Amino acid sequence: MLISRHALLAAVYKDVDHYSSDKKLSFGPKFGVRSPLFEHHTNSLVFNDPPLHTRVRKIMTAALNPRAIKLMEPGLRETISRLLADVAEKNKNNKEIDIIEDFASQIPIQIIGDLLGIPFEERSPLRDWSMAILGALEPVLSTEQMKIGNEAVADFKTYLRRLVARRRTEGMDPDTDVLTRLILAEEAEKLSETELLHNCIFILNAGHETTTNLIGNALYMLWRYPEEQKILSEHPDLIDNAIEEVLRMQSPNQFGNRQTTRPVELGGIRLDKDINIHMCIGAANRDPSIFERSNVFDIRRRNARQHLAFAAGPHVCVGLTLARLEAKIAISEFLKHFAGYQIRPTAIVSKRVRFRGYVTLPATL
Repeated sequence: MLISRHALLAAVYKDVDHYSSDKKLSFGPKFGVRSPLFEHHTNSLVFNDPPLHTRVRKIMTAALNPRAIKLMEPGLRETISRLLADVAEKNKNNKEIDIIEDFASQIPIQIIGDLLGIPFEERSPLRDWSMAILGALEPVLSTEQMKIGNEAVADFKTYLRRLVARRRTEGMDPDTDVLTRLILAEEAEKLSETELLHNCIFILNAGHETTTNLIGNALYMLWRYPEEQKILSEHPDLIDNAIEEVLRMQSPNQFGNRQTTRPVELGGIRLDKDINIHMCIGAANRDPSIFERSNVFDIRRRNARQHLAFAAGPHVCVGLTLARLEAKIAISEFLKHFAGYQIRPTAIVSKRVRFRGYVTLPATL
């Protein structure tokens, strides 16, 4: 069953008794129950119910507390400043820059690398691994996509085992290092080694794709609607609401799923147990019964924050505060340096169903 009304999606998100996030039934036939992709996606936080979801979420939430996020901000600003300097240098000879490749995608990789304590010189494979694993969530996969996805999971696990072994010896502050928190949870028998490794992969994947898309989508929308960019330049305090409006209109995550745990009625339709519910997040975020002039980009929209881009209920995105901070600083600083940027007509929108973003976003500054 496919649903697109805001009220229905919100109800399904919040009702964990009737709707499950567990994907073992649907991912088994798709990936094969012995495949690395099946092992990963059935052990990660997003595709699980309590008790695993509760245990892992508690660990991550504690690590992403307000103090920890505040401590990340100087490093985030330094990363963005360095990237903007590199972008300016590349643009000197009237060369195009790619907002995705040169800027947006680099920010979450560095921040999540810091979050997991991954040495800077070891971060180069992270984005490709993430793209391959998330790409395997598309409804239909080619043999090559399946192969690349399985190899990415296997390679990532091999790397993480080495990183975990080093961390056990070296140690880091559990108040600011998510990996150390996960290791401590494993040692206390709250997590298995498999759960530890796959939720490290999940942290990278969840934070990378959505934040990259959010930054890229925001800079596209502010170029596409220059009157809104002008309002933002005159009222920079609107940046938080502008981000929420981008999340509403161009949600980085467009599609979700749940499975019924028992017979239930949804939207006046009676459903049996084990029925898949396909949730159109992008459509719900433009539901005219919730959002007036729902297809208009308006950074002053009063109820923009009612969007479902970060889901809702117990599965609301655990990293939403960090994602918003990354986007706020990245977009504000980019506009401060390059207010007259122009998107080139060669921009390519990703064809993936589950995510909304740009493969490339060429621009001149």
